[in-house]
Amino acid sequence: MEIRDPVHGSIAIHDSEIQIIEHPFFQRLRNIKQLGFSEYVFPGATHTRYLHSIGVMHISTLVFDSLFKDQHSKDMLRLKESLRLACLLHDIGHAPLSHSTESVMPQVSALKLPKQFQKNERQASHEDYTIKSITDSSFTNSFTGVTKEFGIDPKAIAELVIGETTDSSYFTVQGINYFPLLHQLVSSEMDCDRMDYLLRDSYFCGVSYGKFDLDWIIDNLKISIENNMAYLGISERAISTFDDFLLSRFHMFMMVYFHYRAVCLEQMLLRYFESATSEYAIPAEIEAYQEHDDSYLYRVLKKSDNVWAKRIVMNNIPKKILETFGTVRLDQMHELERYLQSQKIDYIKCSSTGRLSKYYSENSPQNMYPMKVIRESSLSKNYHTVKNIQEATDLFQKYSESHAVNRIHCDFDDLEPAAQEEILKIIQA
Repeated sequence: MEIRDPVHGSIAIHDSEIQIIEHPFFQRLRNIKQLGFSEYVFPGATHTRYLHSIGVMHISTLVFDSLFKDQHSKDMLRLKESLRLACLLHDIGHAPLSHSTESVMPQVSALKLPKQFQKNERQASHEDYTIKSITDSSFTNSFTGVTKEFGIDPKAIAELVIGETTDSSYFTVQGINYFPLLHQLVSSEMDCDRMDYLLRDSYFCGVSYGKFDLDWIIDNLKISIENNMAYLGISERAISTFDDFLLSRFHMFMMVYFHYRAVCLEQMLLRYFESATSEYAIPAEIEAYQEHDDSYLYRVLKKSDNVWAKRIVMNNIPKKILETFGTVRLDQMHELERYLQSQKIDYIKCSSTGRLSKYYSENSPQNMYPMKVIRESSLSKNYHTVKNIQEATDLFQKYSESHAVNRIHCDFDDLEPAAQEEILKIIQA
């Protein structure tokens, strides 16, 4: 079976994978847009997580074949297929409009996850629904073909997605544990997910910000072995391309993912959930979850009499009255917030802080499974040096800190003239 993709061309699907792709759990992703509210700004951005997921699987195959040239043992084929499926299914637990609806998910205990994946009580996330879908639902039965052909364990697929394993032997070949490397290809600062969505989102939004040299990056990815653990590495000669990759994501974030209209609509959806608590909730029962896609949520919004639901449907956002970049004008922003609060004027604040990258926090997977930079000698095949990626480039962290964006929205035109005048005085100072 082949799928024609406008970004990557022809993508091959194994016969044993067809029952996974054709299962209703995966088909649900056809009705979940990759970029949520971004289509209100970029009308072409109606592409779905369904095709994105297949694209991620395709890139993972290209990367694996580049890293493990001419290695076709039964064990390596199991690892390759495990990676393909983890990349294919990394988004299967996403709720309608992606992250925006996680605020109405139930407590994680209500999902009744397999014991291996149970943790402290908290609100469930899309990753919990991913685990439940793969390991304990009707969807789990769709793995029979790949289990028979490759020896796949669905629980190992879920482990690759979340980055934690209780059985490293499944990922160990000839004494080398490949779990860190495979997880990095599923989720890290340079994973197959980002390699696909930057190119795909750029294509469908009609912008050029997300383009980068995919072939050169894949050609320069390496395997770094430390203490019998395999990590993802990149040749030192490709650091400039890695920086370009990071900048591509930063530019896409600023121009597309953090576009003021799409982000404000996300905040308005949260307002709707907070003010109409009985109208919509994500079910804990995993089979019922199949019904919840973008269309389902939009039907709820269209039927609602809630003011925020009506405004979302009409794409009617409050006016953006102040926007700050980095540390410039932060004093004005704080003064404006104090004034709005003192006058009990409702406003929406959107901030990029903490949204640009999850891989530079203290407890980030970047620290658990660091990407390596490898310098090789042209004179000796046995000589090379290795260092963590943070030692080779701090570009992304610098951009994350120095280009933070804050925005304040309110219904400025509906305010009394005195309030409008005071706001103008603050923002024009």
